[in-house]
Amino acid sequence: MKRLIVYIIAAWTAVTLTYAQTPAGLEGRWEGALAAGPNQLRLVLNISKAADDLYLGTLTSLDQGGARIPVDKIQQTGDSVRLEVKAVNGTFEGSISEDKTKLKGTWTQGGPKLPLELTRTSAVAEAPKPPDAAAAAAAANSPFGIPVEMTVPVAPTPFPADGKIHLVYELHVTNLAGLELPLSKLEVLNGETTVASFEGADLNSLLARPGAANLTDNRVIGPGMRAIAYLWITLDPGAPVPAALRHRLTGRNQTLTGAAVAVSTAKPIVLGPPLRGENWIAANGPANGSVHRRALIPLNGSTHIAQRFAIDWVQINPNGRTFDGDEKDNKTHKAYGNDILAVADGVVAAIKDGIPENIPGPASRAVPITPETIGGNHVILDLGGGRFAFYAHMQPGSLRVKVGDRVRRGQVIGLVGNSGNSTEPHLHFHVTDVNSPLESEGLPYMLESFEVQTAPNNWELRQNQLPLLNARVRFPEVK
Repeated sequence: MKRLIVYIIAAWTAVTLTYAQTPAGLEGRWEGALAAGPNQLRLVLNISKAADDLYLGTLTSLDQGGARIPVDKIQQTGDSVRLEVKAVNGTFEGSISEDKTKLKGTWTQGGPKLPLELTRTSAVAEAPKPPDAAAAAAAANSPFGIPVEMTVPVAPTPFPADGKIHLVYELHVTNLAGLELPLSKLEVLNGETTVASFEGADLNSLLARPGAANLTDNRVIGPGMRAIAYLWITLDPGAPVPAALRHRLTGRNQTLTGAAVAVSTAKPIVLGPPLRGENWIAANGPANGSVHRRALIPLNGSTHIAQRFAIDWVQINPNGRTFDGDEKDNKTHKAYGNDILAVADGVVAAIKDGIPENIPGPASRAVPITPETIGGNHVILDLGGGRFAFYAHMQPGSLRVKVGDRVRRGQVIGLVGNSGNSTEPHLHFHVTDVNSPLESEGLPYMLESFEVQTAPNNWELRQNQLPLLNARVRFPEVK
């Protein structure tokens, strides 16, 4: 629900190098800062090299909570360097200096190019040591194959977006051996046909290691440990939807093909608009690297991804900003106070009110964030058929419904606010399978009609589709 935004700008004072010999490649710790207007955002880039020479890394914004953000791709061609950070839609393009101590270039994140210089401040990070040769040989020659468990907790439900059909789900891979398992390839199969294949940086970016956030090589699964492959399969227009999928893993020169996983035949629910008007941005919207997509939350002994298809709807002004005036004043934000609409006929299943609003900002919270307060003031609508619509971060005192009320599609149920785990006024919206904001599974849904801006003066109609990450949307008038 929290909007993850990393801004990056300008140069930082050079730091005296503390090691005797500068590495020839990109390995090591790099530090710099971005000048975002009057503010300096300090950055730390850590790069290591895996045993197969694949560069791996993380980017940390010290002034925005210090979270380690995976760098999905690190490419060096001669002196040219390119970094891709999909979680924040960021790209660095530049070059390494002749003495290999500086990276100079530009950072882009959906806006203008910003100058960025990073200075190497420590030596090459040590790569994980491989297992001894005897143990590796024994594992490679095991007559029982690769000792892993592969499970798909929630079957994929096909849904349309951008004119194509998508299958979104997770594959859990648990290493049941007493030896590290280095994965080198993951294939998704429809019968004997490969519909998707992932290796190298693409495979590493696809995987996550719950409870081990500081790892850079997610492909190496330790003894008794688990990796989660976040899969997003897009089918070509007109291609038939598979009835079932299988998954083939390659590691230590062995392959293992798991059992077939049935693809759900359920149809996503068709909904009306949750808001009125235009210039709404589907921030943190559906995409495989979105923070919502990967929000696996353990609660009461089980894990769920309630926000699998969630969207943080923010509204922008003609200047491209979400506010006009004092950024710290909720009332200056364009989304603030907009009517929130029932997306379908339904019954109010749960509400919460009375949580004070936050001052806009990345770390400002009016109340401690718990499972009870994370959504702020909110409403859950029972839409029938095991589908529940969750609206979060509403203005306190603006709710116009109570539990048990029957609502009609298009009815105003409250106002956009900035309560709970929210950085600025916006509407967090998702659909789940049970009446719970977090202890539930996120379901795909379709909006009956909306327009997407595809060029500065061009809007295209979308019908019965799901808006994707950062789509600029115009909703039809609700009668």
